[in-house]
Amino acid sequence: MTVYNFAAGPATLPNEVINKIQAELPSLEGSGMSILEISHRSTLFDNIINGAQEDLRDLMAIPDNYEVLFFQGGGTGQFAAVPLNLATDHHRIALLDSGHWADRAAKEAANLGITVDTLATTKADHYQELPVLPAPLATDTYDYLHITTNNTIEGTAYHELPETNGTVLVGDMSSNITAQRYNVSDFGLIFAGVQKNIGPAGVTIVIVRKDLIKEIPHLPSILNYDLFAKKNSMYNTPAVFSIYATGLVLKWIKENGGVDEMQRRNEKKASLLYDYLDHSKLFHNNVKPADRSLTNVPFMTGDEDLDKAAIADMTAHGLMSLKGHRSVGGLRASLYNAMPFDGVQALVNELYTFERAHV
Repeated sequence: MTVYNFAAGPATLPNEVINKIQAELPSLEGSGMSILEISHRSTLFDNIINGAQEDLRDLMAIPDNYEVLFFQGGGTGQFAAVPLNLATDHHRIALLDSGHWADRAAKEAANLGITVDTLATTKADHYQELPVLPAPLATDTYDYLHITTNNTIEGTAYHELPETNGTVLVGDMSSNITAQRYNVSDFGLIFAGVQKNIGPAGVTIVIVRKDLIKEIPHLPSILNYDLFAKKNSMYNTPAVFSIYATGLVLKWIKENGGVDEMQRRNEKKASLLYDYLDHSKLFHNNVKPADRSLTNVPFMTGDEDLDKAAIADMTAHGLMSLKGHRSVGGLRASLYNAMPFDGVQALVNELYTFERAHV
């Protein structure tokens, strides 16, 4: 039985990458040393981290006036790092509350003494559509506007970015980085945990415009963009294995057509599942169609016991990790870059079989 992993993250990785890791694990590039034990100060690792940076630059068309940094601490760590590094003039940020992770970002910034203006929220509607700015952003008021480009839990995504009126745009791109094309220069800063689309857990990527990086006193070194830029992300020991594996996934994306091809594949996969859900008499997706995510698809029957039965049935057929987030319930299928079309087809087929037995 073929197993397909629909987990929201850590998530499925390309088989080719897993096989390469397995083959190289005892001896990296014939060195006699495993990636699990090499020094981060070695030439071997210099090549790995520099290669990963360059491949990400190529894939996302990152301009030269942006730094690519590797942090630890996940997206949650960046909820603190971004305001500490960027909210230094007005000490005030704007935010569009599109779901759980945007709300967490707002609370963390506020906890640091930053004024957070939530300019729009769709919480009252259970985040089933994206919030929109009610009016043009006031100029010279905010250090930045924070958005979550893809809402992993709620299943929404920004396919068009809000107009910022000159204010720096910060994007939490944790669940759709490289899964669809964005213009990096539209953002002042992008951050993303790698553990959904481009690697195993352990690394958080920060893409930040160089003019936004400043020397800031009393800033914890582990969150300091200026320090990490000067030290090539190696102020302290980085997540060596995760950076190595992320680099392999980035090469896999390049070999498979790049970001535009990933987006085409993801659109095809998502379309297959949404089309089934839109015609199903048992399962439904409540997200506004124009705001639907390509990578995270929540759906449900409306009956908690039936949802549990569906999850158990899918699991028995090798369709794993489909339980929805506790705040939403139901089921959720994550269709990240490494999920093959055949996996989504297998899911739709089994959902249809389950539906026929319960309608």
